Amino acid sequence: MIEIKAPKRIVCCEESGYKIFLAGSIEMGKADNWQKRIVRELKKEPVLILNPRRDDWDSSWVQSIDNPQFRKQVEWELKALDIADIIVLCFDPTTKSPISLLELGLYANSGKLIVHCPEGFWRKGNVDIVCRKYKIPMMVSEQDLILTLKQRI
Repeated sequence: MIEIKAPKRIVCCEESGYKIFLAGSIEMGKADNWQKRIVRELKKEPVLILNPRRDDWDSSWVQSIDNPQFRKQVEWELKALDIADIIVLCFDPTTKSPISLLELGLYANSGKLIVHCPEGFWRKGNVDIVCRKYKIPMMVSEQDLILTLKQRI
């Protein structure tokens, strides 16, 4: 397993296996660091993990196309989403996660998604309906998500 965190340069090779993007709730200070658990669970698998959760994120950055740090983050994420073979999309019930909802819409018809949306997420009904319509695997527990992910790789 190789992990690349934003905004590091994404380098892929045949030996890296499946490319997995960890989409979903990040809202620093609110969202659980579920990405860390996924990385730990996949440490022995032949995969390349593309992790947008930055160690050096600064919440004071203006979210504007004119802000180079912010723009670099968003462009990194868009590139990683495009090259990923699998997109793991987790919704944390303690967050609103508007960008995660955007990612669900952007990639709903891609065949790449595996979604984890537990009870309590404020738009779970919307997520459930989109997943049903586009036949996206929907996991209620993180354990089921990890099992499904391992089966796919």
